[in-house]
Amino acid sequence: MRTRPPRWTAPLFSRFTATFAAMVLLGGALTIPAAAQSDFPAKPIRLIVPFAPGGLADITMRIVGERLGERLGQRIIIDNRPSGGGVAAAQAVAQAPADGYTLIVFTNGTAISVGLFKALPFDPIKDFVPISSVAYFDILLLVNNSSPIKTVQDLLKEAKAHGSAMNIGTINPGSTQNLSGELFKSAAGIAATIVPFRTSGEVQIALVRNDITVGFESYAALKGAIDDKQICAIASSGATRSLPNVPTVQETGALDYEVTGWNAIFAPAGTPKDVVAKLNSEIVAIMAMPDIRKRILDLGTEPKASTPAEIEARLKADIVKWSGVIERAGIEKR
Repeated sequence: MRTRPPRWTAPLFSRFTATFAAMVLLGGALTIPAAAQSDFPAKPIRLIVPFAPGGLADITMRIVGERLGERLGQRIIIDNRPSGGGVAAAQAVAQAPADGYTLIVFTNGTAISVGLFKALPFDPIKDFVPISSVAYFDILLLVNNSSPIKTVQDLLKEAKAHGSAMNIGTINPGSTQNLSGELFKSAAGIAATIVPFRTSGEVQIALVRNDITVGFESYAALKGAIDDKQICAIASSGATRSLPNVPTVQETGALDYEVTGWNAIFAPAGTPKDVVAKLNSEIVAIMAMPDIRKRILDLGTEPKASTPAEIEARLKADIVKWSGVIERAGIEKR
């Protein structure tokens, strides 16, 4: 006996269409996140820089951010939030939605801070995901152009003669500059006083006024004053020269001391992998562009992108390295 097909009465048809419509809507809802994610970015991206405007990280990220915004079709907003150890900036990003719209600049100062501070309210490894490195740089040891100090040896003589009365100027505690000064003190066995300033411009003013004996800062941040011969570099902190006429500290034979800094972009932990991949591919492309490379090289900085794994490995290695240096040097934790 044949089964007759159901008659499409009005009530049955209504129930069928309602069910079908619900299934369509549900299916559409399930595909919305994937579609939205593939459309990233759909709004401006905020890049938090844990330093004041005018410093190396700020200048570099504005150069890269402008080109990144052009390529993504969205504005990159540079949000400066200076604080000791970059704590305020890192907390803000760690608590932000993990959607790729809030990013942060980490530096080797972030790695050093792990060993220098008794406790950080964030874990740079667990609370964040790496995107790419952007640049590598060294720190210059700077003096007033009229200062009798012309070499690292002269600086060490001055430090031993005046002890804690000799002032070393840097930007905020926890920055690469500040920690470079602390490590220089430790390596040299001197009792100079570290004087932290809020901005690179304030370090420059202090040098010009002779309020400090030496400043630790990047070429990019104080390029104008250096080129105008208001202040001059007696040495650089890197393994190799970044400026042709400025020797490294190690080159001078004065002491065993080397600091190579880096800037990189990270995102909150949990940021979708495809968003991280998209941002990484764009940054890699930007850092290979001749005009971008020239602008960053002109700052005395080496433009260098990376894979997320490479910059994560560098962060982990620097945490181990500098924690050991701090412990061996007996630098008191803050």
